[in-house]
Amino acid sequence: MAFIVTRINVGDYDRWKPMFDQDAPGARSEAKGHRILRNAEAPNEVLIVIEFGSAHEAQAGREKLLASGVLDRFDDKDDPKVFEYAEQVDY
Repeated sequence: MAFIVTRINVGDYDRWKPMFDQDAPGARSEAKGHRILRNAEAPNEVLIVIEFGSAHEAQAGREKLLASGVLDRFDDKDDPKVFEYAEQVDY
C-alpha cells in the first residue's frame, strides 16, 4: 500500500468539499479510498490521505494532481507526498 498525503488550509471547508468530491484532476481514479482529517482547532485545515495499491499508482496520482494546478489556488499548503505503508498497530 501507498498513500498520497497533503495538508491544505482550504479557507472554507463547506465550499471546498464539493470541488474535492468531483476529483477534476482524476488523481483518485486508481485509489482504493481516502480520508479527510480536519484540524479540531482550525477546521478549514485538512489533511487528505488517499490510499493506493502501490507506490507507482500513488506517484501517478500525485503527478496528475500537481499537473492539474488545482492546488495552486491555496497559499497555505504542503505539496502532496507519497508515503509507503510501514506498520499499523491496533490497540
